[in-house]
Amino acid sequence: MTLDLNNNPRLGMGCWAIGGPFWAEDAPLGWGEVDDGESIRAIHAALDAGARYFDTASVYGAGHSEVVLGAALKGREDVIISTKIGNLFDAKSKQVTGNVATREEAVREIEGCLRRLGRDHVDMIFLHLNEMTPEEAAPIFDALEAARSAGKIGSFGWSTDFPDSAAAYAEWPGFTAVQHTMNLWVPASAVLATIEAHGLLSVNRMPMAMGVFSGKYTASTTLQPSDIRTNFFDWMEYFQGGQVVPEVLDMLESVKELLQTGGRSVAQGALGWIWAKSPNTCPIPGFRTVAQAEENARTLQFGPLPETVMVEIEALVNRPPEGPPRAR
Repeated sequence: MTLDLNNNPRLGMGCWAIGGPFWAEDAPLGWGEVDDGESIRAIHAALDAGARYFDTASVYGAGHSEVVLGAALKGREDVIISTKIGNLFDAKSKQVTGNVATREEAVREIEGCLRRLGRDHVDMIFLHLNEMTPEEAAPIFDALEAARSAGKIGSFGWSTDFPDSAAAYAEWPGFTAVQHTMNLWVPASAVLATIEAHGLLSVNRMPMAMGVFSGKYTASTTLQPSDIRTNFFDWMEYFQGGQVVPEVLDMLESVKELLQTGGRSVAQGALGWIWAKSPNTCPIPGFRTVAQAEENARTLQFGPLPETVMVEIEALVNRPPEGPPRAR
């Protein structure tokens, strides 16, 4: 199977959270402690509810997410799997140690992904380095193209919010998708326009704004110390220091009723909003429990929000004006 518009899954299950804790020195990069048994049960529940696409990355849990996903999907050939390379890490200490920079490093990382997933082929591998320049990325895409030619991957893409990065490799035969942030707070108009112009698939990370658009967080929510949302990274637009950013929560409150149109949950409405923005989109909401996986996968029963509801939502939202991506 190949991850492209001709085989558009419309919904993926994001596997960042099931990787468990990993770190950049003292800064948590995971979503807190996990139960691998629950993660596997959640993946199976998503399959039962109709999900067939799962996205992970080599660095999630310092390789642990790939191992868990591989175990859960062992023997399943009716699924699409994408992973990402670019971040180097130490599996024992769970520490991120640097970035892939050479073709040789990229080749080793591709082999590591296949080994942890327990497969001799994976449908898609994204470059995971958002802010890398197109020139710096050339040796990594050379390695990905070689892996595609060897039958180890079906196609490849870039996890980036920069339209020029998406455009730089869009015409390569094996380049079929761009993974980027997109949600009610971040419509991602510029990168989405580039993706559509080149006929690529738009794979949407953070479709729930790191959980805010699930409707389950409040101003008094507290999180585990090993949760990435307790950081103060400047790119984190939805949580700061473990607290929901008030403006994002206020915006959700203004449209919550509309998101629940037709019997949807708030989370299902947030995913339906993304689908309504473009037929090229494929959101990949995260999960850690059976209930979360089932709720996300059942969004497939609803489809995009109606156009009339989309118009009403846009009249109510109060988001910052869209500017260019942050400078590299």
